[in-house]
Amino acid sequence: MTINELIRELEQLAPLNYQESYDNAGLIIGNRNETLTGVLISLDVTEAVVEEAIQKKRNLILAHHPIIFKGLKKLTGSNYVERIVMKAIRHGIAIYAAHTNLDNVLKGVNHRIGQKLGLDQLQILSPRPDDLLKLVVFVPHSHADSLKQALFEAGAGTIGKYDSCSFSADGQGSFRAGNDANPYVGNPGEFHLEPEMRIETVLPTHRKRAVLAAMQAAHPYEEVAYDLYRLENENPLVGSGMQGTISPMSELNFLQLLKDQFGAACIRHSQLLGKEIRKVAYCGGSGSFLIKEAIAAGADVFVTGDIKYHDFFDADNKILLVDLGHFESEQFTQELFYQLIIEKFPNIAVDLSQAGVNPVFYF
Repeated sequence: MTINELIRELEQLAPLNYQESYDNAGLIIGNRNETLTGVLISLDVTEAVVEEAIQKKRNLILAHHPIIFKGLKKLTGSNYVERIVMKAIRHGIAIYAAHTNLDNVLKGVNHRIGQKLGLDQLQILSPRPDDLLKLVVFVPHSHADSLKQALFEAGAGTIGKYDSCSFSADGQGSFRAGNDANPYVGNPGEFHLEPEMRIETVLPTHRKRAVLAAMQAAHPYEEVAYDLYRLENENPLVGSGMQGTISPMSELNFLQLLKDQFGAACIRHSQLLGKEIRKVAYCGGSGSFLIKEAIAAGADVFVTGDIKYHDFFDADNKILLVDLGHFESEQFTQELFYQLIIEKFPNIAVDLSQAGVNPVFYF
């Protein structure tokens, strides 16, 4: 199989258009049409990780964090990023990163954190707006069911926990085919009325091309009449952070649970409030921008990494803020990658890197 076959599966889980504007997810180094000899999974790409890939003969490194975040103007080996890029190219190793696009999907990084904490009723903390489109298409009754099925299979019709969602209404279409047309019904040059069905459904923006292609293929008309509308509705399946519920426990017991489950050497937190933890909000990596959303959601605690000094004041005696650490909160992303690969491609050699480690040490 080629590297591109694995990339297509990764981007089914975490489409690239779900990454943040500042991000650089996707194939960073390498040729997607190369034969895949094996995969090495790591949270970060370091010189040691590239060397490990060379020794294990794995020609694709799959990482969470992109090694190239800003543009490179020179390749002289003057810093670790340039050295990594040069070494990977020299040895024919591709590097792919699934970063904020994997953070922002329902079954991504944050879902795995929720599983590690044993949370129930998991849902996105801050759903993304402006990610949904409404498709309205008009079709003769004879093809209504088959057209809807084609749209659903292409990725339309999902609303939260429901799929195959649509609305239909009867109506009458009118048209006159040109003399050089080949109409499905009616005759060229003649005005025609046709009983039709109006079908409405929703789709995420990244499925637009696939859904429209499926619509064209399944529709009998030579020229398909349809409308696309951008919706202001939030997409409950895409967004930042997550929230869930846990069996009531004290704040200290919850902090101990975090240390045990994530192997944290230490945990920074705001003032204890002396109340039980029932609702947990969290975001892997750097998520302090979600503190207000966590408070608004009624969470008892918000867990993330990289909380700055002044951010702790934002707790305002309303919520317990916990800085678990960036690496600690995202480390199980590697398991997410590994599980996907062994399920979809059981014959591909895949390893979890032993060289990718936390760059932060504690005294």
